[in-house]
Amino acid sequence: MNHSAYPAPIASLSAATLERAASLLEGGKLVGVPTETVYGLAADATNGAAVADIFAAKGRPSFNPLICHVANLEMAERLVVFNELALRLAERFWPGPLTLVLPKKCGCSVHDLASAGLETLAVRVPTGPMQQLASMLERPVAAPSANLSGRISATSAIAVAEDLGSAVALIIDNGAPTVGVESTIIAVESDELFLLRPGGLPIEDIEEATSQKVQEIKPNTGIKAPGMLTSHYAPDMPVRLNIAEVSRNEALLSFGDPNIAGTDAAVAEINLSTRGDLAEAAQNLFSCMRTLNQSGAAGLAVAPIPETGLGLAINDRLRRAAAPKGVSDE
Repeated sequence: MNHSAYPAPIASLSAATLERAASLLEGGKLVGVPTETVYGLAADATNGAAVADIFAAKGRPSFNPLICHVANLEMAERLVVFNELALRLAERFWPGPLTLVLPKKCGCSVHDLASAGLETLAVRVPTGPMQQLASMLERPVAAPSANLSGRISATSAIAVAEDLGSAVALIIDNGAPTVGVESTIIAVESDELFLLRPGGLPIEDIEEATSQKVQEIKPNTGIKAPGMLTSHYAPDMPVRLNIAEVSRNEALLSFGDPNIAGTDAAVAEINLSTRGDLAEAAQNLFSCMRTLNQSGAAGLAVAPIPETGLGLAINDRLRRAAAPKGVSDE
């Protein structure tokens, strides 16, 4: 259900706004909260009714688990079991755009709905308001991206209001995220690392910090973490990737100096980064897709983007945007 006809109140980040948000979360309400990655749709992770409201607001499949945001490593250790390898990653990259999928501890306070009934839990220490709220509440905050399920992730307070409207009691406005794509999700299984979702932390950084290879997800694993649906982050029009020419009535999402034939005839064009900077492209990805989605074009053509560093996460989001709607990895 699209609630955009009844937009939620938007408040600039301040101590008073955080107090108000914490009170709403404690009362079982949903709040739009910015992080360094994207805006999240936040609820008290220990409150089953509030978590259920996340799924209802997003129209999100119940088998797709949520990330639980915590204030610090100590809070995370009350929820999940860290081995030496997971601890090394947490100490090196938290707070930051890394989510770890680890075995739940006996007596974990997170409601089963947030973990989709799995024996593992996705946890992250973010920066900014989400971390502050987890600290104020002294409990984990469940928060997927603040958009309708499968749609373009929100990187502004206005985008949250347009997608979710009255489903949220408050939206905290802290401007554009510094990272701009969701967190990298790594499953730590014994002494092995598995990539469940590429994101804002490059895989190369993880491999350098651990001196070991991050492996691709095992075949037929099913949904183990957020963002694993094949069709996800999708605009309302067909998406073509790695194009060499723009077709009639298409909008163009370009990168660097793409030299794409037919650019002058495109309905609209936005360049993710004219200087070919992948970090800048990641920050701009979702907002640019939203703008082009409203251009009136019949389709979206996307220029080639390198599959290195943050390009891995960008291309992952674009492939999911281009996939047939309603398809899952199960």
